[in-house]
Amino acid sequence: MKKKQFAVIGLGRFGGSICREFATMGYDVLAIDNDMEKVNEFATIATQAVQANSTDEKVMKSLGIRNFNHVIVSIGEDIQASILTTLLLKEAGVNKVWVKAQNDYHHKVLEKLGADRIIHPERDMALRVAQLISSEKIIDFIELSHEHSIVEIGVTDKLVNKTLTDLDVRARYGCNIVAIKRGDEIHVSPIADVSLEYGDILVVIGKNEDLNRFEDEGV
Repeated sequence: MKKKQFAVIGLGRFGGSICREFATMGYDVLAIDNDMEKVNEFATIATQAVQANSTDEKVMKSLGIRNFNHVIVSIGEDIQASILTTLLLKEAGVNKVWVKAQNDYHHKVLEKLGADRIIHPERDMALRVAQLISSEKIIDFIELSHEHSIVEIGVTDKLVNKTLTDLDVRARYGCNIVAIKRGDEIHVSPIADVSLEYGDILVVIGKNEDLNRFEDEGV
């Protein structure tokens, strides 16, 4: 199987962190930035680090940008450059283009351009941290949309030795237990008669209001 190839445009805190993670995972990474100092910083981290203007179509073509599986656009404060880069990448036929948005206006424009995923790192992390701090039961939280999320909830005394049939989460609360974490193992689509144990973690998906109700009443 051909190794996945990623390109990261913009090597600030967010883009630089992603570049490092891809490199650690063993993927081929092309790191692009206008700032030569940042390019030099990633020269020994990325597979290739290049100083380039990502809004220049000829330069992007010369780098073979359309051959990359995913391109992450993480350009700092220059919203115009981010928009033009996204447009160029979509027109070039890049398979997946993920873009960091600076604000809601930027987000709307990126949607119109067909960005495959739009990321708000600070806002997303703030939401995640707020959820974790505000609840003693939720271990982790992932927002899927404004209305739906996935949460990891630790099994409390109230749930120990009960089965999923006993809980009947779907009928009572309208959400679904999609997996159970037990030690180093993850049981996906667990059977209904499995008994919950101390230390188990329930992975639950559903509407936010239903998840909150389950957390308040069921756990």
